Amino acid sequence: MIHLVAIRHSIFAQIVLWAIFTAAEITFGLWLLTDSTIQRTNHQALERAIDLDMAGMVDIFASGGAEELSKRISDRLALQPRNGNTAHYLLVDAQNHRIAGDIKGWPALRPASGNVAEIRLDNGGNAFARTTQLDPELRLLVAHEHHDLDVLLRQVALAFLSGGILAVLAVALGGWMAARRLAGRIERINAAFRQPDNSALEDLFLDAGGRDEIDELTIHSGNALVRLKRLAAAHRETTDHVAHEMRTPLMHLDNRLVKALAATPDAETAARIADARTEIRGIIRMLESLLDIAASEARRGDRHGLAPVDLSLLAARLGELYADSAEETGRALKLDIEPQVIIEGEEMALTRLITNLLDNAFKFVPAGGTVWLVLRKGPKLIVSDDGPGVPEDQRETIFEKFSKGERSAGSDGAGLGLALCRAIAERHHLKITLVPTDKGACFSVSPETKR
Repeated sequence: MIHLVAIRHSIFAQIVLWAIFTAAEITFGLWLLTDSTIQRTNHQALERAIDLDMAGMVDIFASGGAEELSKRISDRLALQPRNGNTAHYLLVDAQNHRIAGDIKGWPALRPASGNVAEIRLDNGGNAFARTTQLDPELRLLVAHEHHDLDVLLRQVALAFLSGGILAVLAVALGGWMAARRLAGRIERINAAFRQPDNSALEDLFLDAGGRDEIDELTIHSGNALVRLKRLAAAHRETTDHVAHEMRTPLMHLDNRLVKALAATPDAETAARIADARTEIRGIIRMLESLLDIAASEARRGDRHGLAPVDLSLLAARLGELYADSAEETGRALKLDIEPQVIIEGEEMALTRLITNLLDNAFKFVPAGGTVWLVLRKGPKLIVSDDGPGVPEDQRETIFEKFSKGERSAGSDGAGLGLALCRAIAERHHLKITLVPTDKGACFSVSPETKR
């Protein structure tokens, strides 16, 4: 089934199938044309032979009468070869009584029709026949068999069948070899786009020899990927530099505030300094989240750095940590984790994905509420709660940057947690959705739909 789907979606396989169908159709059309031409040519030759034979019989009757004609008919029937297009004759009187010939009865033909028509012989064979009225009391029928034509047509059909099979096999083999080569070259381009590492780019440029359109496409694709890698590297370098330049003075400022907080005896001033430190830490967290989102989005589709991760062990470990803290705040965390759920990914990023979803759930679930963490093979990760849920007008924008839910009063944060979850999910070819529920919120992470 997988191979059939691959053939259906491969342009090269479709071209090969089209070429095979075209070769078979052309061969069949040529056979029909040849068959009809042979039949028409042989029909014309039989008509001429019958006309010549009939003319000779009429001359014999005109010169020697019915008795001489009967004798000549008997002589021809006795002397003609039996392995060729055998001739048959019938001479009858006005009451259809046979006078001479080897045909027992007059067929359903008009005596003076003059047309050549096909008749059924007494031996079961077919023949072309012509009739004539010699005089009011005599009618003559001359017929020639055409079994040699049937043999010839069968031989021609067999030749076309054999040639057609060979032509289809040749087209299939040549097309398959050409399509396999082209598909391999295209696959190298796709592989470079899926994972644009140095080895894939080297293979891409080695494959391009500048011979045809595919090579030109290969060169352009390689150059474009190299430019994109350079731009991505420059972007990461710039963002890292900016982040460092912003984080360093903020940390220095935070250290100064710590010293000021230790030196001031004024409670009001101390409270304001503490609030300032909270704001600074919030800015730093927001900056780190933005950098994480940008890094995940930039590396979407990049397989470099991915390794098998036991998502079951990871989810169970995080679930135990959150379960302990949930009990202290009067909330409950229920786990339903299927074992041996393995995924290719980055363990730290997947940890961030699960913790953000759990943090988001516990942030909005009041005391006495419950959060569920469910994991199934696929993988399919579900984090749900029985809190106030997401308002209808926010469900379309809940995963956008700086989109802050208002499920409960006093919620803080920059609105980047779910945006980061989406970026991490897309980095791992997963999608995160808000599932409609009657109560609370339910976030589902599952594989992307393949296009």
